Amino acid sequence: MSAHPLAPAWLQEPLDANALEPGLWPATAARTAGALEIGGVSAADLAARFGTPLYVLDEQDVRARAARVRGAFEGAAARHGAGARVYYAGKALLTTDIVRWMLEAGLRIDACSGGELAIALAAGAPPERLGLHGNNKSLGEIERAVGVGVGAIVLYSVLEVDRVADAARRHGRVQAVRLRISSGVHASTHEYLATAREDQKFGIALADAARVVARIRAQDSLAFLGVHSHIGSQIFDAAGFEEAARRLLELHAGLLADGPVPELNLGGGFGIAYTSVDRPAPIEQIADSLADAVAVECRRRGIPVPDLAVEPGRILVGPAGVTLYEIGTVKDVEVAHAAGRAARRYVSVDGGMSDNIRPALYGADYSSRLAGRVSDAAPALVRIAGKHCESGDIVVRDDYLPGDVAPGDLVAVAATGAYCFSLASNYNALGRPPLVAVRDGAARMLVRGETIDDLLARDMGAGSSGGTA
Repeated sequence: MSAHPLAPAWLQEPLDANALEPGLWPATAARTAGALEIGGVSAADLAARFGTPLYVLDEQDVRARAARVRGAFEGAAARHGAGARVYYAGKALLTTDIVRWMLEAGLRIDACSGGELAIALAAGAPPERLGLHGNNKSLGEIERAVGVGVGAIVLYSVLEVDRVADAARRHGRVQAVRLRISSGVHASTHEYLATAREDQKFGIALADAARVVARIRAQDSLAFLGVHSHIGSQIFDAAGFEEAARRLLELHAGLLADGPVPELNLGGGFGIAYTSVDRPAPIEQIADSLADAVAVECRRRGIPVPDLAVEPGRILVGPAGVTLYEIGTVKDVEVAHAAGRAARRYVSVDGGMSDNIRPALYGADYSSRLAGRVSDAAPALVRIAGKHCESGDIVVRDDYLPGDVAPGDLVAVAATGAYCFSLASNYNALGRPPLVAVRDGAARMLVRGETIDDLLARDMGAGSSGGTA
C-alpha cells in the first residue's frame, strides 16, 4: 500500500522522486547536471526558448518506434506467408513533419477528416499510401479523397457505399474500399474509448455485413479490399484482437465464395504506459499472437491467410512526448479520509485541460517529475492542477514530487505525445502551445504556439466599435 493516506492504492511512494521511471519517458530522456534532458536538449533551455506550456517530441524515439512496429507486424505476417500494411493513425498527432517521418519509416498514413488528409498531402505523401476514415465523411471530403486517388476509403454505412461509388464514377476511378464492422468485441478499456460496441456510431453490424459487401461488389467503380475492425484504445494485450479476428474471419471466409478478400484490417488501439503500474505487452508479442490467431483460424476454415493491416497511433508517438509547465502556486489542502485528515498538495501550472483534456475526459492518469532541478527533499503527494476555471482541470491526479516543489519550478508530464496536441483547445482564451521536436542536441519548432493576437484575429468584432458595417 502507498504510504500517504490520500494516495490511490496503486501509487507507491518512490525511493527517489527525481528518478525517471523506465518505459514512461522518451528513449533519450536523462538527467544531466540535475536537469531533465530530451534529445540532448535540456528542459530548462527549451522552456527559456519556446516558453511554457510546451509540447516536446523526441524525434529519434518516434522514428525508432515506427520502424519497430512495422518490423513486428511484417515479420509476424511473413511467418504465415502473408504481408502486412501499417498505417499511422494520424488522429494521435499529425503535422507535416510527422507524416514525413512515418513515410520514411515505411508506414502509410490514416486520416479521418479532410483536414488530416490535407496535412498528409501537404507533406508530400503519395495519395496511394493514404487511407481515409470517418463515420460522417462530407461529400466534399469524399470528392477530395477520390479525386486525389487515396489508396483506400473505409466505409461506415450503406449511404457511403453509394456516395463513394458515385464520386469514383465521376472521376473515372475504381476506388479501393474497406468496410468497417462492429465486431461486438468489448476491449478492456474506458467506456468512451471502446469503439466496437453494437450501440454506437462506428461501422456496420456483423449480421448486416455480407449484404453491404454485396452492394459494394455490385458497384463497378469500387474494389473491395476487406473488412475492418477497431475494438478500442489503450489495450495492453492481444486477447481482444484475437477474438475480433476470429469473428471477422468467419465473415471473411463466407465472403470468399463471391470474390477475393485480400486483406484483414484489425485497426489499432495498442496501449502504452502512463504510470509505473501500466504493463503493456511488447508490440512484437502482440503482433505474433495476432498473426498466429489469424493463421490458426484460416487453417481451420481451409482458406488462405490474408494480408494484415493495422493502424497504430498512440504507441508510436505517446511515449516520445513530454509536456513542460511552469509552476505558479503551491498550496496544501486538508482532506478528510477514513482514518482522520491529511494534506493534499495542489501544484498549479500554467496550462491544463486546454492542452491535455484526457484526465477530464477519460479520467486518465499521468506521471510527472521536476524538470529543471533535482532535490533531496522527501517525496510529497501532489495533485497537479491547471489554471482553468473548472474543478475537473487536473493534469496529474496523483503523483509524488520532491517536498520542496515551489513556484517557478519547471515540471514535466510524461507520455503526452498522443491525443494532447491533437485535442487541444482555446478554453478560457488560452492559446494552444507550440510543438517542438528534439534530436541530437537541437530543437526545432514543428507547429508554432498561438498568441492572443491569433485568437483576436478570428474575432470579427475585435478592434471595432461593435457597430455594424
